[in-house]
Amino acid sequence: MANAASGMAVDDECKLKFLELKAKRNYRFIIFKIESQQVVIEKLGSPEETYEEFAASLPADECRYAVFDYDFITSDNCQKSKIFFIAWSPDTSRVRSKMVYASSKDRFKRELDGIQVELQATDPSEMSFDIIKSRAL
Repeated sequence: MANAASGMAVDDECKLKFLELKAKRNYRFIIFKIESQQVVIEKLGSPEETYEEFAASLPADECRYAVFDYDFITSDNCQKSKIFFIAWSPDTSRVRSKMVYASSKDRFKRELDGIQVELQATDPSEMSFDIIKSRAL
């Protein structure tokens, strides 16, 4: 179990499932939450799930970390994939929760080797599919 500088531990399962997403493409997304002073997995999205299903899985008024594997085809017809790290911190979440997630984010992100794009979102419009597409290129 990795120990974060903020006093936050990261469950080993978080890193294992992230490696499976990255190497084996077993998941489309992973949603993480902080529970009892450690980061744990809340939901694993199957490869068939869409971005809309991923976005709908984030709670409207609670902070989360998430990783999304975005597949796309470039203008020169190459199949590509980018792994997004999304720090979800809705305006309606509790201040204490926002502080805990903000102070633990960089340390947690370092545990996940292979993140290519980071997004910070406080409402759904800040992580729309159009933003994901534009940030992937």
